[in-house]
Amino acid sequence: MYKALLGVAVAGLMAGSAMAAGVEVKRNGPPEAMFAESIWAGDTLYVSGFLSDPDVPADKEKGTPPAWTSDTKTQAVNILQKIDKTLKEQGLSGLGDVVQLEAFLAGDPAKGDAMDFAGWNVAYKQFFGSADQPNKPVRATVQVAKLAAPGAMIEIMVTAVRPKDAKGAAKKK
Repeated sequence: MYKALLGVAVAGLMAGSAMAAGVEVKRNGPPEAMFAESIWAGDTLYVSGFLSDPDVPADKEKGTPPAWTSDTKTQAVNILQKIDKTLKEQGLSGLGDVVQLEAFLAGDPAKGDAMDFAGWNVAYKQFFGSADQPNKPVRATVQVAKLAAPGAMIEIMVTAVRPKDAKGAAKKK
């Protein structure tokens, strides 16, 4: 019980210090959603975990849910494209502004339920550390038992920062 109270107290102090420091917080996404799609805290954008688009959309008439049947690499490419679009919609230049990336990979039945780390890396290299986009974020990749959507192989969340101009002011698009 004391740990829970301590956690609440620390969270309150952190929130209070952010407000006292004058950090503006802006939540993005549909109001009816369970959580924010992204949150600006000052010049830092925190983006919630993204899944790829399903390979087979839900069919309300038949009552069938969406289905994910593609591999980790294919799903990762789709997710990174969606994240890039989200970053640009928020006024950033894209994936080059990402400073931290976390990837959660489910076990792949085709690989004996081991995560497809190689497939993930192939997708990642298409977007980070290339001649077109040389910036690389800090990164963590972990295998999880399952993701929220059956058949989903990877979920990715990122933190991005609005770069400053030569005078130290945040660049606006």
